[in-house]
Amino acid sequence: MSETSATEPRRRPRNRKSQILVAAAEAFSERGYHPVGIEDIAATVGISGPALYRHFPTKYSLFVDTVMRMTDSLVAATDPAVIDPSVDDVEDPQSRIDAVIGAIIATTIDNRRTGGLYRWEGRYLVGSDREYLRRALRTVHERVTVPLRQLRPDLSEADAALLATASISVVASITAHRSALSAKQIEESMLAAARSVLRTELPQQGSESPHRDCVLEHASKREELLHHSIRLFYLHGYHEVGLDDIGAAASITASSVYRYFPSKAELLEAALHRANAQLTDTLAGALEHSNSPVDAVRTFARLYTELTFRQGELVAVYFAEIGNLPADRRATLRRIQRHNVDGWAQLLREARPNTSVVVSRFLIHAALGLVFDVGRTVRFERSDRTMARVQQTMTAVLLG
Repeated sequence: MSETSATEPRRRPRNRKSQILVAAAEAFSERGYHPVGIEDIAATVGISGPALYRHFPTKYSLFVDTVMRMTDSLVAATDPAVIDPSVDDVEDPQSRIDAVIGAIIATTIDNRRTGGLYRWEGRYLVGSDREYLRRALRTVHERVTVPLRQLRPDLSEADAALLATASISVVASITAHRSALSAKQIEESMLAAARSVLRTELPQQGSESPHRDCVLEHASKREELLHHSIRLFYLHGYHEVGLDDIGAAASITASSVYRYFPSKAELLEAALHRANAQLTDTLAGALEHSNSPVDAVRTFARLYTELTFRQGELVAVYFAEIGNLPADRRATLRRIQRHNVDGWAQLLREARPNTSVVVSRFLIHAALGLVFDVGRTVRFERSDRTMARVQQTMTAVLLG
């Protein structure tokens, strides 16, 4: 080696910042914002922590860029001037809807490993960053809602908003799992499912009075702690809640919590196992109370919707906080999740024999995510009318 080459300084790759953003987005998507450290991201890229800080002054600033990168991509991809300038919104709203949904699908496929970051971790944005995210998502949402109301003028603004949210959720669901399918097959199956949602006739009947949860007056202290921890994790996020907060909610000291749960992680694990058990029971209930595969799918949609709306906080924690468990316990719960999805997919295949195993899994994930995403927008209001509407959109995804 020549003296010149030996002493020549190494040049930083021009795309170093992009490499950091991709590594950070994948890490945050897989494990959540709080468990991931700067050193973890730096190691993935092959640089030191101080070298990473030359590009991003804080972990939060890096996090903001990863979240906004996806939402900015969605806004750009669905820009009316970009999609198809020849399509007239008024004369051909169906083509406009298909073009917008198609653009969302293509962008989400391109960012599949990281595209769901804003759904689960966007809650950690603060101030103007959170407002920016809301505006961006509202823009994408309106690009579905406006042509939908032109296509279906009978829809109220609220009904159109619900269907638009559900259709976008169907597409976003592909970021929540790793089932393998070609891009073309994903596009075809997700576009068909979104169309089914947007054609859904929403039930107009049903009680508007919300159901009240039954509260056990003499629940054990362990159950009481589990109840309070789920609620606090839902409201503030796992990392923002301490054992002293949970103990205070249950009117005991933090040290007394250890008599029932050795750690905060044990509380989270117990909550997630509770959710898994209830989801397993949902499939059993659908099979037990149905006379045909199609009827079983409809019953499954009803029971799952009721469970999600009755236990909205638990389901939210189930989806959002699993990355905070130690790796071995997280893997165990992931296996149980996959087992549940496989059971529901098998049920769907019996109702739709021409649907492949993998497409069935995609549709199951789409239906589950839809119930949660729509539920969040209506604050899991437990009226008969609201739950019937969500159930109907879930059934549309599953049965077409």
